[in-house]
Amino acid sequence: MVDRDKEWEFHLRSLSSTGRDSNYATDPASDPSLMNSVKRLHELCKTEKAEELMARVYPHLNKIFQRCVTSISQSRTSNGLLLLAILQFFLDFGDVVLHDADPSLRTFFRSCLSREFADPVVAEATLEFLSSNKEKLLKSFPTLLPQFFPLMLKLIAWNGEKLENLFLRVFSGLISPGSFIPLFPSLVDLPILVVALEKVERSSGSLVGSSIASIQKSAAPEMLLALMDEAYTGSTIGDGGADSESEDSTPIAVADPLFLDILKDENDGLAERHWTSPAMAAALQAVINAPLSKRLKEALKMAPKLLDSYFTLAVHDGNDSLICALIPLIMARYSTLFPDKIFSYEVQKRLLEFMLAAFHRSPHFIALLKKPIVDRLGEAYDNSAKTELALQLCWAIGEYGGGGGSHKDAARELFESLELLLYENLASSRLGLGKAAHVSGSSSFRKSSQSRLLCFVVTAIAKLATYHRELLPRARVSLAKVARSRISDARVWKRAQDYLGLMSEPAICLSVLGPSNPSTEVMQYPGTVNWSEGHKKMIAHVPFYILGSQEGPPSHDFSFLDILPRE
Repeated sequence: MVDRDKEWEFHLRSLSSTGRDSNYATDPASDPSLMNSVKRLHELCKTEKAEELMARVYPHLNKIFQRCVTSISQSRTSNGLLLLAILQFFLDFGDVVLHDADPSLRTFFRSCLSREFADPVVAEATLEFLSSNKEKLLKSFPTLLPQFFPLMLKLIAWNGEKLENLFLRVFSGLISPGSFIPLFPSLVDLPILVVALEKVERSSGSLVGSSIASIQKSAAPEMLLALMDEAYTGSTIGDGGADSESEDSTPIAVADPLFLDILKDENDGLAERHWTSPAMAAALQAVINAPLSKRLKEALKMAPKLLDSYFTLAVHDGNDSLICALIPLIMARYSTLFPDKIFSYEVQKRLLEFMLAAFHRSPHFIALLKKPIVDRLGEAYDNSAKTELALQLCWAIGEYGGGGGSHKDAARELFESLELLLYENLASSRLGLGKAAHVSGSSSFRKSSQSRLLCFVVTAIAKLATYHRELLPRARVSLAKVARSRISDARVWKRAQDYLGLMSEPAICLSVLGPSNPSTEVMQYPGTVNWSEGHKKMIAHVPFYILGSQEGPPSHDFSFLDILPRE
């Protein structure tokens, strides 16, 4: 006990002398013994559980914390580890010494981590601190991590895969109602964040000890309103020119004003990003044409994994309104990604899987988002990525009946968009019919994509009309035009013929083309037949893919009425 008291007094004197020593008064972190004293006093307070001892230590630590923060811009020594040790004391004994740790934590992020996120030792220690205190931070300070998720993404983008597992342990704490939407584009743009940080390093030197935080605030409220407008009215978020953001003076030179938003440290809402502008396209193409850095390669691998975690958390914890608002942003970003083939494939696969899972869980989203969906269908010709997105949207429209039986107006509007897409494709297919035997490789691929799109549209029209029977007359007209068109790809017009035949047999049509899950409107699973209605409707529980190549009269010589129950 005597030895412990001596040790206690020794470390307390060490804290006091740091403030009086002129060599360390303005730069406490440069004292090599200070860190050991802070940690040892923290351990003694935990062991003794004596409030009097905690009260004696607290004033010294609070003063050291404030001096470190004040001198951090002039300090040549890393302050991160020392501040984290003091913050641990504040978190563990804040209730005893009556210290609210929230301002101290925010000061650490703004003043220290913003300058030292590129230091691998500080970065790892920060993630260890956040991971070990995650439960306490989420309970007592739920807005802290969501507020600083851009800074946390800078930390993982710069330090790479060696901290990936630690970061994933903290990742769920970054998500809250206020950060859920803005976090998505930041994850998708993780490789672009690496490009921006590397441009800053090339132009201004090492990122350690430098601040990139003093960057203009984005038009967050306007962008949030624009996203809501996109979700419910379909008006798109405008892509302003590359110079739409002014360049404010910053402590460190930013290589390109296009990267200003992505280099911020705090979440201030959904910001406009000009990834489709010519200047951004040129900047990214220059990166792709040169050998990729090790850091960028790691970011290209990490971003899809982070999206996996994000979407998993969204499915389990996200509310419908946030997920519904996210889907238009997913559709907008589907074709606007970092131009790396493997990365684009991995990200697009995840975007489609989440979007279709959201429609499966909440089919009414299709009706609510009909305008953005119609806009994406109109962009089906722009490039292969937008064509694939249009294909998947066509499938979802047909599979879920345009949002369900209670959304007939939305279903009619979606049906009209499918009709327009069908007729436009038919017209362009007829123009190329005479040249079918002389197409080049690229033209052949384009025609194959067009035929695939037509097959999806034809199926969606048939399924939508099966769900909403008031659309059947128009569907028959549309499918008849396709069946008579005899375009170069026989799969399209033969499929239209098959669907026309099915539509003349309502029970069979409902069994084959009906909704994937029974609902209050349609109490029947696909692939099954309600035999009790056999005396009223011609029905057959026969796999139609077996009969697809058969022509002529049926080979059997019996009537289904011989085996159907009668009243």
